[in-house]
Amino acid sequence: MKAVVITTPGDADVLQIQDVDDPQVKDDEVLIKISATALNRADTLQRRGSYPPPKGAPPYLGLECSGIIEAVGKNVQTWKVGDEVCALLGGGGYAEKVAVLSGHVLPVPKGISLQEAAALPEVACTVWSTVFMTSHLSKGENFLVHGGSSGIGTFAIQIAKYYGARVFVTAGSEEKLARCKELGADVAINYKTEDFVARVKEETGGKGVDVILDSMGASYLQRNLDALGLDGRLFLIGFQGGTVTEINLSTIFGKRLTIQAAGLRVRSAENKEQIISDVHKHVWPAFEEGKVKPIIHTSLPLSQAAEAHKIMESSTHIGKILLIV
Repeated sequence: MKAVVITTPGDADVLQIQDVDDPQVKDDEVLIKISATALNRADTLQRRGSYPPPKGAPPYLGLECSGIIEAVGKNVQTWKVGDEVCALLGGGGYAEKVAVLSGHVLPVPKGISLQEAAALPEVACTVWSTVFMTSHLSKGENFLVHGGSSGIGTFAIQIAKYYGARVFVTAGSEEKLARCKELGADVAINYKTEDFVARVKEETGGKGVDVILDSMGASYLQRNLDALGLDGRLFLIGFQGGTVTEINLSTIFGKRLTIQAAGLRVRSAENKEQIISDVHKHVWPAFEEGKVKPIIHTSLPLSQAAEAHKIMESSTHIGKILLIV
């Protein structure tokens, strides 16, 4: 099969399509003929050599895909050849085929095209596991997501509104803020011109928000703690703003704050299966009701993976970037 290969760690132009061995399907796996895959920030880190795939995962980029099942392992009961699906991957989405555990596969939601479905697994599983399963965002609470125009952000806005939260976002341009408002954000803050802590306090009568989803890390940590209210929960899913900082512990102590962090890719197979089961139960109905939709910035052929990476690293996109296989 053909796959996008990292010829050597570096900039986007190191990505090239090459012929590689077909994946071998194990007893508990299905083989998916890939229709599309979607970019994630982690792909750019892996390309640069700083985010290696977990043990046993394909060496190729791509943490999610959609496609049609071409073969099933002998222990697989849930799926059959010909099923249209999307899947959460440890790697291997930038290719023509991928083998994946059957428990990491989801049906394409009604009303969503096969290609669009490639944009769903990573964002849905990331947001649901962090914001809802762990941070327990509930109806009527205030929720802040940084990078509201990203793939994660555009989904988080919609699913948080679906479950009755009041949504705050940060983004870096008026165009991005306007799009976030269209998706349901109640308060949109330009982080380049506004202090998000002050705006949060203003909009909440000084109380602060209940849950924050953050991919910045060190550069936002103290400000995130300041923006949280009593019993607030901060979940870190990235470190775009660095990994080392100094904070005032009295902020955590005084407001009984909870700080947690986790990646999705390195979780155990069993943990991912539980998350996917929960997503199917609680998130898929929102897609099928048309209340939550995939936001696609652009779709490019697999041969233009390098160009897709350049778009992602420019941070000019709103929503997800697809590669069509």
